[in-house]
Order: sequence, then C-alpha cells, then structure tokens
Amino acid sequence: MSEQENTPRTAIAGRLRAAREQAGLSQGQVAKLLQVQRPTISEIEAGRRKVPAEELARFAVIYDVSVSWLATDESEVPDPAVELAARELAKLKKEDLDSVLQLLKTLRKAEDRRK
Repeated sequence: MSEQENTPRTAIAGRLRAAREQAGLSQGQVAKLLQVQRPTISEIEAGRRKVPAEELARFAVIYDVSVSWLATDESEVPDPAVELAARELAKLKKEDLDSVLQLLKTLRKAEDRRK
C-alpha cells in the first residue's frame, strides 16, 4: 500500500465511490448533477482532489447518505448497503413492509437450521 492510500482523502474517496455505486449512479450522472466535468468525479474518487465541505454535503444529498459517514465512516448504520436497504424499505406500503419482514424472519430461521 502506498502512503497516499492511508490518507483521510483517499478514505473519503473510497466512501464516495461506494456511495455512488450503491446509489446506482455513473460518474457522468453525478457530474451532471453537480454541474462539473466527469473527470472531476474521477479525480475525487481516486483521492487526487480535495472535497470541500459544501461539495461533500452535496454528494451526501445525491447519494442519500450522511455527511458524517462520508467524512468519517461513522454512521448509525455501519454498512452503506444496510443504509440503502433501510431507505428502500421506508418507501414501501405497510402491507409490503410486513411481507418483507416476514420473509426476513423466514430466512433467519432457515439460516439457523443450517447451523
């Protein structure tokens, strides 16, 4: 690992990329939303460009994640995939959410039986 790979900038860059991918967006789409060129997003995700606080806040809104998670990797939910799942579940109608929760309960029981 190079020295640069251990910097806070590269850690933020990695979380920005992970959040973009979890959001299902391309670098080009994000660039359009931020009104910047696509190579700017590439430079940010590679850790070669600093991200000002205002820009980090805009990324958080676009990716629907917290600024604190992007900046520090600290969140109420430690895994961005879990955070994404929670956001999607919140959009469901109550009866659909109940069905998903029942499915999860069934999956956990099946997993317990396999152990």
